[in-house]
Amino acid sequence: MNLEQAARQLESIGSPTRLAIYRTLVRAGHAGLPVGHLQERLGIAASTLSHHLRRLIDAELVTQERQATTLICRANYPAMNTLIGYLADECCADEGCSKTAAQAETAD
Repeated sequence: MNLEQAARQLESIGSPTRLAIYRTLVRAGHAGLPVGHLQERLGIAASTLSHHLRRLIDAELVTQERQATTLICRANYPAMNTLIGYLADECCADEGCSKTAAQAETAD
C-alpha cells in the first residue's frame, strides 16, 4: 500500500456517516447487508446512503453485488486489513527497539 491509497481510504471514512456505514458493514460479516437493510439500520435517506456508499466503493473499502433485484454491500476485509497493517507496520520503528525488547516489555 502506498501513502496516497492509505490517505484516500482514510479520507473516505473521515465522515461520521461513512464511518457508521462502514462499521455496520464490518459488523455484518462476509454475508454483507442488502442496501435496504443498511438504510433501515442507519436511518438515513436512500440518496444519502447511495452517495456515501459510492465514496466507500471508490476507495475500495466496500464492494457491491447484485443478487436478482437486491444490491448486497460488503466490507472489503482484505482492504481493511491492508490499511490497518499499513498504519501499524512501522509502529515504533524510529524508536530503535527490537521486537524482542518490545515483546519483553509486554510480558511484564
